[in-house]
Amino acid sequence: MLIRHATYNDLEAILEIYNHIIIHTTSVYQYKPQTPDMRKQWFEEKVKAQLPVFVAEHERRVVGFSSLGPFRNWPAYKYTLENSIYVAENSRGQGIGKLLMQPLIDAAIAMDIHTIIAGIDAANEGSIRFHRNFGFTEVAHFKQVGYKFGRWLDLKFMQLMLPTPASPGDDN
Repeated sequence: MLIRHATYNDLEAILEIYNHIIIHTTSVYQYKPQTPDMRKQWFEEKVKAQLPVFVAEHERRVVGFSSLGPFRNWPAYKYTLENSIYVAENSRGQGIGKLLMQPLIDAAIAMDIHTIIAGIDAANEGSIRFHRNFGFTEVAHFKQVGYKFGRWLDLKFMQLMLPTPASPGDDN
């Protein structure tokens, strides 16, 4: 298994994984699949903001991806990012998520990020357990904030505190 930075050539596979998750799970609170142009714009925004996107490649096929993105867009949140990890349906349960998480944590530390937030559907015990194994702790449980597949969904926020930055910059 190879973990590497994503390229434009990976966008079709990333889109396929993401759209499957939108259509079949509550891991993403969206209803409609994304288009190739939407995924390209997403990737270009990551590149422009110097935010990492990693892919897991097995036998020359992308089987998962992970990324960091803004938690909130106000300046005082500059030391906080949100993580996302998605694995192709036929590749789940093989430890690919674990391989994709550590590079995100390492990248966040290198970027002087102080905390990573994970927003997780409250019924997704596997993802909650996965994040706990990396040191994330539950910090919020929002009841009935999403609606998908004919039911209300609860959202949990989990947080990983990092030992950075050693000396934060000013308030500008």
